Amino acid sequence: MKASISYHIHHLNLTSGLHLPDILDMEQGQYLVFWWRSMAVGHVFLEPKSELDLPELLKKIAAALGPAVEYYAKLSGLPNWPWRMWIEQEETQKWREFFELVFAPVLTKEVPRHVPVSAVVCTSNRAPQLKQCLDRLLKLECQPQEIIVVDNAPADNATQQVVEEVESVMYVREPRIGLDIARNTGAKHARLPVVAYLDDDVLVTPLWAYHVWETFKDPNVAAMTGLVIASHLRSEAQCIFEKHWSFNRGYVDKIYDTHYFKATLPKGPPVWEIGAGANMAFRRDVFEEVGYFDELLDAGAAGCNGDSEMWYRVLAKGHTIHYNPRAIVFHEHRENVQELKKQIFYYMRGHAVAALRQQRYYRAGYPKYLAKLLLLSYSRSAVKGFPDYPFQYRTLWAQVTGLLSGLAFYFKHTKNWDK
Repeated sequence: MKASISYHIHHLNLTSGLHLPDILDMEQGQYLVFWWRSMAVGHVFLEPKSELDLPELLKKIAAALGPAVEYYAKLSGLPNWPWRMWIEQEETQKWREFFELVFAPVLTKEVPRHVPVSAVVCTSNRAPQLKQCLDRLLKLECQPQEIIVVDNAPADNATQQVVEEVESVMYVREPRIGLDIARNTGAKHARLPVVAYLDDDVLVTPLWAYHVWETFKDPNVAAMTGLVIASHLRSEAQCIFEKHWSFNRGYVDKIYDTHYFKATLPKGPPVWEIGAGANMAFRRDVFEEVGYFDELLDAGAAGCNGDSEMWYRVLAKGHTIHYNPRAIVFHEHRENVQELKKQIFYYMRGHAVAALRQQRYYRAGYPKYLAKLLLLSYSRSAVKGFPDYPFQYRTLWAQVTGLLSGLAFYFKHTKNWDK
C-alpha cells in the first residue's frame, strides 16, 4: 500500500471510551494518538482507503496500546487480564475499569504551582514560533520557576520584542550563531537545579514542567528526555520525517545507565535513540562535571548532534539518563522537502562527526557502525528506491552526502578536537 503524503491527526482520550471517527474510507491518511487523561499511550497510522474492517482496526489499536498498558500494569502489580480481547470485542466498561487501575498510580493528583526548573528556549529569527511556544509555557498548570529565551544571532529585534511583551521571562542575546552555543549560554544563565531545553517550534502540554522536575527526584538521574509528538502531518516532508526520523521514542519509561553503556560499547552506543534535543533536561551541576555542549558540532561547523554527544559523555561518566514519556511536547516538523533534505544532510554530517568524536573517549564500535551504514544500509536503500526514489528514499542522497561530508570534516579538523 502506498504511503500517504499527509495524515489527519486525531487525539483520542480513552477515558470516555473508544469513539472512533469515520476514517476507514477516507482519502487522506489518518494518525490516531491515544491518551489516558494527560498521558499519551500509543498511536496508529492508517493509510488512505484502508482495507481494514472494524475488528482488524480494533486489533491494531490493542497492539499499539500493548507496550504502555503492559508496562504500567506491571508497575502496578496487576495480573495479566484479557484487556486486548475486551477491546476487540468492544467490551468498553471492562477495559476502561482495567485501565483505571493500570494508570491511576502514575497519574498526577496534585501538582505545585511552580517547580525549580529553568526552561531554556533557544531561538533564531523565528519570532512567531517563539510567541506560540511562550504562550503555552506561561499557561502551564505547573510552571517552571524560570524561563530563559536565548536569541541566537538575531537579524533584528523581533525576538526581543516578543519577550518584552511578557513578564518574568529572561532575555539573553547570543551573537555567535549555533544551537549548542545558545544551549551553553542558556545553561550559564540558569539559576535553578534543573535546566530544561525546548526548541522554539514546540508546544508543551500542561504538566510538562512537573514531569521534567519529577524525573530528577531520582538522585541517580543526571539527564532526561521526553516524548515528542508531531503537531501536524500535512505535507510529504512532515510524513517522511515522522515515519523515518521520528523524535517519538515511545510511551514507556526507558533507563539508560552504565549497564546500557557498557553493553552497547562494542557496537557503539546508539545515544541518538535516547530522545530529542527539542525536549530534554539536565541537572545544572552535571555541566561542571562533564562539560558543556560541544560547539564544534553546531550547524555552522560540523552539523548538529550536540545533544546526543552530550548524552554520551553523561553516560560515560557513569550517570543515568531517563526517558520519561509523560513529559510531552508537540513538534512542528519541516513542511518542505528541500528543507527536510537540508536538515537530514546536517543530521548525518553531525552524526558522523559526533560518532568519531565519541570514539576518542572510549574504543567503541562507531567506525564499524559508520562503515556498515555507508556500505550496506545505503547501498540497499539505493537499490530498493531505484529508479524513482519515492517517499523516504527522497532523502537518501542527503544522507549519503551528509555522512561523507561529516567524515571529511572530522579528519580535516582532527587536531582541533584536542585544543
